[in-house]
Amino acid sequence: MSIMQTVEIPASRRLTIDVPCEVPIGRAILTFTPASADRETLERIEARDIELINRYAERLNQEALDVLSFQSLEL
Repeated sequence: MSIMQTVEIPASRRLTIDVPCEVPIGRAILTFTPASADRETLERIEARDIELINRYAERLNQEALDVLSFQSLEL
């Protein structure tokens, strides 16, 4: 799952993040990319993200199945 949102960074450089309930609890990776980044940089970041997703797809799928199995136990 990937969520992208453009935000304004205030002078304090503090952000408060509300995570949707569909996102499983646990570790996550936050990536900050300046909106002024050129197209080539954004394409490189996207290619890196796809490579990471492919590298960890099996583990991510297993973690998602584990979360779903716990949710069905709580019903």
